[in-house]
Amino acid sequence: MRGVASYVGVGLLVAGMASQIALSQSKDHGITAADDVKWAAAPPSLPKGAQAAVLEGDPAQAGPFTLRIKLPDGYRIPPHFHPVVEHVTVLQGTFVLGMGETVSSTGEKPLGAGSFAFMPAGMRHFARTQGETIVQLHGIGPWAITYVNPSDDPRTKGGPGKLHTP
Repeated sequence: MRGVASYVGVGLLVAGMASQIALSQSKDHGITAADDVKWAAAPPSLPKGAQAAVLEGDPAQAGPFTLRIKLPDGYRIPPHFHPVVEHVTVLQGTFVLGMGETVSSTGEKPLGAGSFAFMPAGMRHFARTQGETIVQLHGIGPWAITYVNPSDDPRTKGGPGKLHTP
């Protein structure tokens, strides 16, 4: 009988913890299983074809954010920079990262799943993918992207390169 009471007690404790997690998830922490990620079209600041999912915060606002971006095979992001430090973790595929104001295979670094990179504010860089690639960006917003060549900016036709996302 004592064993049954212990199982019931543990069951009630777990149920109580689960309800606390559900109640506090939107206030002080969050849990997102991989299957629960809600993909949508990426912000217009990225070339067409990407999908994005915001896991934490709002990248366009001040404060911490976590954003996942799913990129198809052969996707390219022209040379650009950000006003804040950018942190990138590769979750799937190969994210080929290069530094500089012009695209060049010299100095590109292929980053496979599990790889990490960070670039300081203002560092010029570009990227391409090999295979479907998922990267996770995190940082302190507001996040923005400025294309080195304004004509590369998918939001405009030769307009200003500096616009906030989304």
